[in-house]
Amino acid sequence: MSILYLLSLLGALGCMVLLDRRFRLFFWRDAWRATVVGVIGLVFFVVWDLLGIALGIFARGEAPISTGVLIAPELPIEELFFLAFLCYLTMILIAGARLVLDRGRRRP
Repeated sequence: MSILYLLSLLGALGCMVLLDRRFRLFFWRDAWRATVVGVIGLVFFVVWDLLGIALGIFARGEAPISTGVLIAPELPIEELFFLAFLCYLTMILIAGARLVLDRGRRRP
């Protein structure tokens, strides 16, 4: 049992928070809206995973870098952090692209 993968996900999430804070992209722009969007995205993907597990499409593989802690059958705890990272990354990319495009339009 190892926590290497979980620590990597937490580190990546921390980097996303730093980017978000520096450029005021998502949570630092509108915390309430960001929270709602983030929770909806996370719930959507958790339900997606649970349906995939129930249908036999998804299965947990044994990996020496994971904790081995399951929050549901075939659903490791790292999956929640991965899904949160995925949602956060998507919103940072969208907000960052808008910022870049808006700045490009303002230039003569």
